[in-house]
Amino acid sequence: MQSYPNTFAYGAGMVTELDLNLLRVFDALLDAGSVTGAAERLHLSVPATSRALGRLRRAMGDPILVRAGRGLTPTPFALRAAPQVKLVLDGARAVLTGDRDIDPATLQRSFAVRINDGIAATLVAPLLAAIAAEAPGVTLRMVAEGLEDIDSLRDGSVDLDVGVHDQRAPDLRNERLYDERLVGFVGPASALAGRRRPSVRQLCSAPHVSASRRGRTRGPFDEAIEAAGHQRRVAAVVPSFAVAMLAASVSDLVALVPERLARGFGAQLGGHWFSLPVELPAVVLSMQWHGRFDHDPAHTWLREQVRRSVA
Repeated sequence: MQSYPNTFAYGAGMVTELDLNLLRVFDALLDAGSVTGAAERLHLSVPATSRALGRLRRAMGDPILVRAGRGLTPTPFALRAAPQVKLVLDGARAVLTGDRDIDPATLQRSFAVRINDGIAATLVAPLLAAIAAEAPGVTLRMVAEGLEDIDSLRDGSVDLDVGVHDQRAPDLRNERLYDERLVGFVGPASALAGRRRPSVRQLCSAPHVSASRRGRTRGPFDEAIEAAGHQRRVAAVVPSFAVAMLAASVSDLVALVPERLARGFGAQLGGHWFSLPVELPAVVLSMQWHGRFDHDPAHTWLREQVRRSVA
């Protein structure tokens, strides 16, 4: 079995192999996690991509991807190098494109978009449809929310962050998309089905399903009703608003979900949504990106597609 050193090999013939095309292959391999997936993204044959991986391994002095069960997993070196490779590719694109206009029909690029669960169900479908129609060579990788650190925007592992943003920094840009509010959603089996605006007492008499990827049972709604001397019973906690709606649609549970989600899918699920009897602060949804992409034509185009899809 071939062994690799732990550092870059700068011997004869090594550095000259590490051109931008190889870095594009590296980036695609890390994004796709397989030679076949990277080949599809790069519009190359699998053998050609496999040969490129071999050249990468020799140039970087690291196996890059190693076997893990039936799949491949990146090495620690590859994970450390990935953000820097993205920065190099971003810089090269900026030099080559400048402020020139782009033709979306011929654009070949992959974007990582981190997206809030509350907006994903209503934004992703129209966004993908718009991009498929205008730019079939563009790939969107929707990244679920996790640790919403701003470093991922700085190092290039996330190109655009769409959601609720509490963290601000001078090198980041933030654009407000719209304000959202929570509403109640129930299925036909619920005693609240058909009510325009149940009272707090009526809401608290029914079991609730809470949407929280952190497993929380409490939120702003609980603070509001407890101030009025009421308390609800949370019978279940699920990781997303969409799952909460599905659970409520086939049970007597009450789900508190974003209004856009309820408007978009409530009728399809055979359910009913209503305004809450307490005032909750509006949730501001926005998109955030790093300042180096301010004038990048492709990134500018992507942001415009998000605006249109939201509208």
